[in-house]
Amino acid sequence: MMIRSAGRCYQMLKNYQTSRRIVNSVVIYSYREINDGVLGYKQHTHRFSTELESCKPPVSEIDSLSALIRSSLSEIEGSSHCWFNRSAISKDLSGKDGVFLVVVGAFVEDSTFMLEKVKSLQQRYSSLNVIGFQPCRASSSDVVRSRLAKIIMSEHITFPILVSNKSLSEISDRVGYILFKGMEGPLLLHEKDVEFEILDTSIKEIIVQPKEKPGLLHNLRGTWVKPLDAFKEPYLCSPLQNLLLYFPGCIEVDEVNERLFLSDINHHRIIVFDGNGTILDSIGSSPGFEDGEFESCKIMRPAALFYHDSENCLYFVDSENHAIRRADMESRTVETFYPKPNGHKTKGGLLSWIMDKLWSTKAVSSNSEEVDSNLLFYPWHLLKSLENELFILNRSSDTLWIMDLSSGLIKEVVKGTENILEICGPLILEKSSLLKEIPSNSLPQNIANGFSIEGNSHAGLVSSVASFQDNIVICDSDGQVVLKYDKKSKSMSSFDFSNLGVLGLPYWLVSPMESTYAAGFGVPEVHIDHIQNFSLLPGRIDIKINVEIPENTELVEPLDEDCIWRQTRGTATETLIAKNKAESTEKVGVAQQWYDELDDLASLTQKELDTEEDKTSNSNVPDGNISIDCAVNTSPGTSEVIINAALYLRIKNETNASKEQQLARLINVSNPSGKDKSQTEACVQILSTSKKTPEEFVFLKPLHVRLKINSLNHPKAENSKDIILTDSFVEVNVSLK
Repeated sequence: MMIRSAGRCYQMLKNYQTSRRIVNSVVIYSYREINDGVLGYKQHTHRFSTELESCKPPVSEIDSLSALIRSSLSEIEGSSHCWFNRSAISKDLSGKDGVFLVVVGAFVEDSTFMLEKVKSLQQRYSSLNVIGFQPCRASSSDVVRSRLAKIIMSEHITFPILVSNKSLSEISDRVGYILFKGMEGPLLLHEKDVEFEILDTSIKEIIVQPKEKPGLLHNLRGTWVKPLDAFKEPYLCSPLQNLLLYFPGCIEVDEVNERLFLSDINHHRIIVFDGNGTILDSIGSSPGFEDGEFESCKIMRPAALFYHDSENCLYFVDSENHAIRRADMESRTVETFYPKPNGHKTKGGLLSWIMDKLWSTKAVSSNSEEVDSNLLFYPWHLLKSLENELFILNRSSDTLWIMDLSSGLIKEVVKGTENILEICGPLILEKSSLLKEIPSNSLPQNIANGFSIEGNSHAGLVSSVASFQDNIVICDSDGQVVLKYDKKSKSMSSFDFSNLGVLGLPYWLVSPMESTYAAGFGVPEVHIDHIQNFSLLPGRIDIKINVEIPENTELVEPLDEDCIWRQTRGTATETLIAKNKAESTEKVGVAQQWYDELDDLASLTQKELDTEEDKTSNSNVPDGNISIDCAVNTSPGTSEVIINAALYLRIKNETNASKEQQLARLINVSNPSGKDKSQTEACVQILSTSKKTPEEFVFLKPLHVRLKINSLNHPKAENSKDIILTDSFVEVNVSLK
């Protein structure tokens, strides 16, 4: 079996390399040989490189590109280059002996097919260094920044992109991928439409996955430690992550129950809301691939959705997991509809269930060793046919997978746009034609000039528009907003979302307790708003945190308890939240406390109840300030109390400020980790196309407070035998910038 596989890969490379010629360059390459029936590897160093005969870029351009990349690694911007999507302190490109894949010219035109191949290779090979290269006359112009920012956001690109004004026209026109070994010279050159299998085989031949070195971090990772799911986010657009919506791309409606389903794509979740914008539910906890309840399941960039009335289930595309998932709206659980789980993972038993919960063992299909063209590969659109079939299309709409809805199996794969339109053209036309009912001057420019397929205008937006009651609902992904066009009044507006507490505490605000352990998984350093030390006697400590929101901002809604996360470590344990009224020192059980509360409620009149509710709802927003209560029990020793919270704010209108200035202030206030000029400029250019004004954007302001407590020894009673428990009260004032 191994020999047949080796022969097949060798023949694939042999057929592909018949049109290559030799040029003078130092490279390292490996090859396979079979001696006495045993497959082995040998490595040699020669001065040559392979290159497409059809391309034939000058050797000088190849050497110039290699020299440009090497010389620019130490600085973000120079006289002839500028890095995008790369932090000034990034160490991603520090490996001089690593394998580098350079993606050429995929960032000006629509090159989704190229980027999908690269992202899949990143999933397979964690040690692969990927660099984007885009030649441009003005490497730092606003047009270039705007285009790059939008494509980084829409394609979720995590690798850095080098833009240069050096003339390398032959490479940019004819070459799509360049493979380097240690940046010493080009190892392989591939054209833009090279098959994924050839790219994968080329990289597999030369790359060596790093082995974990023993040390302190290795010792921390015992068998009892659950691995962290660390997912890298695009650096350039990271401030947009704190907006309420981050690339909302697809919409579906349930007319019977009057609810809508929105794919909040770059937040890796699906939001369920009603016609008034009230959020009813949220599906997905964090990026990943895991079934379970709505609060714990993991999704990776959900795209198109289809609601099945009779099943009361929502089918949706899990794009970067190459899967179709199904959400049962009654049981509030998500399961993988396609691909089906492997047989060895369906074993029963309590131990198996516990291990599945602690360690997610479900593998993504893209990580398999073999490449099957019939498998889903970055699906995006989802349509339901009249024959109980699901039509699944990729984002470029050049591949169609026809799936049987009853079995979840792929029946047929159709290639080519013309062939696809013959099958599902009427369905695409029916949905996309909704946009023709809206005057073009009422639509954002990116939607008015939407992606067309074979003359079918707006066909690329088929999953971004739906009809709901008397409205047409449209996702403006660039503007980070969901629009609705009233057919009767002929007016356009946007949904004003409420009940934000349903969204809970977002995953990117939750940091691992141990920074040393977290650093080994690539988790970035977390911004801390306030640290304070206390020396107190052991016992109960009631903590009150007063938070002052940033100047010229306002709170959208009172802080919901579901948006607060309290953690303790060391000798502290969390206990019941401190009550506003004085507590009795007498120890009573939980049941007795419950009956006492019922007695208190029974003694109140309706008017007093209404007054009490009003006090509760407004208690944490006096004059724009917020109060968070916490109570812990401590023993002698050191401990720490950590409070994370998600505050939803708006900026106030400043009459003298321009729209760009207001947007820049919005980005800077919502981004506590630092002010990177390139990030701010890129995000402002993206949001400037939105129909919303800067004051209408709702953004999340993270709160991270750490209180370090040193508990002394218990005071002794007069008989020197008993100990005395003490109660303490701590008030902390935090001012957010």
